[in-house]
Amino acid sequence: MLSLMDTFFGRLSTTPSRGTALDRLNAAMALHRSRMQLAALDQHLLEDIGIDRTTAAQEAARPVWDAPSSWRQ
Repeated sequence: MLSLMDTFFGRLSTTPSRGTALDRLNAAMALHRSRMQLAALDQHLLEDIGIDRTTAAQEAARPVWDAPSSWRQ
């Protein structure tokens, strides 16, 4: 049986929180804005970051729930 002290000091193993619904909504909106800004970049700016117009358009077309797990922290 876990003691109250174990729980209090974080020794209890729990799954990480995904945040509130508002946090997830804000993250989805930020991802959408980033993808739209990527799609709007000029050709020379895309070349600076090493991607072509087709790749930028494909990334911009992805839905907000289609993000790498490392972005959803």
